[in-house]
Amino acid sequence: MPLDPATRRALPWLVAVALFMQTLDGTILNTALPSMAHDLGESPLRMQSVVIAYMLTVALLIPASGWLADRFGTRRAFLAAIALFSLGSLLCALSPSLPLLVTARVVQGVGGALLMPVGRLAILRGFPREELLKVMTFVTLPGLLGPLIGPTLGGWLTEGASWHWVFLINLPVGLAGLIAARRYMPDLRPDAVSRFDLGGFVLFSCGLVLVTLALQGLGEHAIGRAVALWMLVAGLAAMVGYWLHAARTEHPLFSLALFRIPTFAIGIAGNLFSRLGTGAMPFLLPLFLQVGLGYSPSHAGMSLIPMAAGMMLCKLFAERVIERLGYRTVLVGNTVALGVMIAAFALVKPDTPYGLLLAMLAVFGVINSLQFTAMNTLTLGDLGPDTASGGNSLLSVVMQLSMSLGVAVAAALLSVFSGVTFNAGGDAVLGSFHATFVGVGLISVLAACIFLQLGRREGPAAPGTVVDEG
Repeated sequence: MPLDPATRRALPWLVAVALFMQTLDGTILNTALPSMAHDLGESPLRMQSVVIAYMLTVALLIPASGWLADRFGTRRAFLAAIALFSLGSLLCALSPSLPLLVTARVVQGVGGALLMPVGRLAILRGFPREELLKVMTFVTLPGLLGPLIGPTLGGWLTEGASWHWVFLINLPVGLAGLIAARRYMPDLRPDAVSRFDLGGFVLFSCGLVLVTLALQGLGEHAIGRAVALWMLVAGLAAMVGYWLHAARTEHPLFSLALFRIPTFAIGIAGNLFSRLGTGAMPFLLPLFLQVGLGYSPSHAGMSLIPMAAGMMLCKLFAERVIERLGYRTVLVGNTVALGVMIAAFALVKPDTPYGLLLAMLAVFGVINSLQFTAMNTLTLGDLGPDTASGGNSLLSVVMQLSMSLGVAVAAALLSVFSGVTFNAGGDAVLGSFHATFVGVGLISVLAACIFLQLGRREGPAAPGTVVDEG
């Protein structure tokens, strides 16, 4: 369906603003967690459920986003996504307790799960193939500003007003998005809609939820250890059940044929385990700076700017590095460096020079960005036209899942270490953060074993084809 000139101009801006709103929300919240915990009467070290609820909801619904857009059309699905995201933001701001806040984050996550997949689908269907790279590059650029602005803005809003404004800031943007989407989002849908794999979706979703809640329960001690272990085993059984279901179903949620592509299989496994560390850091660092080092919310937020700047700087040379050294060398070496860099934050103490801390954050940002670029391109680069959609959806699910698991694992380690003194000063809280950084770093280092399975020069021919690192 050809787009009219006004829609062709406005649609990339509409999707770009939606991505910016989503990435801003993902980074602005972490700086506000200690203040939220204080107002809600909770421990700052037990606020991970606020983060996990959103990420897990997004991971669960991404597989259904394409089918929903096909069934109801891109315009209705996109309008519903903005409305739910905005409603969830309002409910978050009005929440008087942690359980209600978590519930509101689930509502917000439903909208977030549809927002970018439906917007990206409208771009793919509305623009010719020769224009896609240019348009998608434009769409993803505002998303890079979210991690740069989010922590600082979150700190300023929390300190200057209250944490409620971290969510209320989404409302005017959401209202403008609804007005623009009604005018400029095309109503694109196929002539025929395939049957949705409901059985596979239930098995896959149950597996994700049970495993994540088991890890979160172990970290928060909100449920008994026996119940958490039961949930963990049940979740793993559900995932095995999905694997068997997919092998016998003609059109499964995610085809097992994807895993016959070696670079995809290695890339997915590497994404899952190495992102446990990178997913934990946006949660750990703002808490560490405020609870461990005593920074104010605005000071903590501004301190994270070098990390986002390092991620943007890496884009200038990441492609050349991958082309010159190859995927195996880059991913094995960079994964080890990533784990070591995470563990190195265990050396940071209140008397550590501030300039050294900023330098460490900048270096971590560069390493983190190179990891994302190499992993995403390795995972998607060898997919063909018949596997690209399913492979991209599964990668998006794994990214969200691994980040939520990373937060759950980090919170569990913090809980385990919080009662133990690790430093001469007897500061158990600071010591628990130090031990957690070491533990998360070791998990990340072990992911290098997965990338060792690559051939010396194995990998897609064009590293620069990935433009979305989300």
